[in-house]
Amino acid sequence: MTGTRIQTVPDGYGTVTPWIIAKDTPALLDFLARAFDATELARIPNDDGSIGHAEVRIGDSVVMMFDGHPSWPDTPAFLRLYVEDGEATFRQAIAAGATEVTRMTEMFWGDLGGRVRDPFGNVWWIQQRLAEYTPEEMAERATRPEFVEAMRYVQGAQIVEPAR
Repeated sequence: MTGTRIQTVPDGYGTVTPWIIAKDTPALLDFLARAFDATELARIPNDDGSIGHAEVRIGDSVVMMFDGHPSWPDTPAFLRLYVEDGEATFRQAIAAGATEVTRMTEMFWGDLGGRVRDPFGNVWWIQQRLAEYTPEEMAERATRPEFVEAMRYVQGAQIVEPAR
């Protein structure tokens, strides 16, 4: 292989690839397929039946996951998912078993966004681009009462699931 240039990032992957540590990776894979139309790319079981590695593609991104050791603490992920129809994806995620963290809300920078917590504790911020604004336009919009309230609402949300 001398002289062959190695790609920095393999085809089909981005520079950053999220990795979720799950308690039940098969159930997470099923949820992602139902909620976000994820396509399973890989599932590698360990000898004990747990999942040592799995990957899905959601849109143009790969999300990797594996089953954590039972003694490990929960380590929920926080992921942003850009979609063409935020309201439809939000409803689809709820129908697939997610719970609402924040309703779909228009933000000053031009996105419509809402958050859901999947059944495994991961929080997905579902985003839809509504408009492209200049920095000056965003600065002006950020001072409008409706966008001040929108920021107050999303920043005041209970992100972490309360202890049971």
